Amino acid sequence: MRKNSIKNTRINGEVQKVLSTLISREIKDPRINPMTSVVAVEVAPDLKTAKVYISVLGDDESKEATRKGLKSAASFMRGQLAKTLNLRNTPELTFIIDSSIEYGVHMSKLIDEVNRKSIHSDEELTEDEDDDASDSDDSDDDTSDSDDDEDDTEDDADRED
Repeated sequence: MRKNSIKNTRINGEVQKVLSTLISREIKDPRINPMTSVVAVEVAPDLKTAKVYISVLGDDESKEATRKGLKSAASFMRGQLAKTLNLRNTPELTFIIDSSIEYGVHMSKLIDEVNRKSIHSDEELTEDEDDDASDSDDSDDDTSDSDDDEDDTEDDADRED
């Protein structure tokens, strides 16, 4: 079975679902953070091993404690996988901390901050343009009045002729 085959992809998804349920409902280890989620599972083509990528909200100590708690519960989870899924071999589980979600949240915050700064600077530019426009409107009014005076003078000269 190839690594990216349809069957392997389906098995990865099924193992992920079962492990997510087990971690959230069955395992009562106090070391495991309640905000732990299974991000992805990669089962080897021979079904002997599986890499389980987990995401844990919390500090590094909490992440490591959760990984150790899951490692100690791996045999229980493997037994539950064997009962739930009808596989030729039940894979040995290796838990790997995945920080991609945290990285994504961090990048999202940075983008929001840049957008806020951009909007704030745009507002300042708009206010400056409004001030400049009102100043130029006042000066335009002055010149237009003097232009009107000149026009009146020309009109008077035309009438006298």
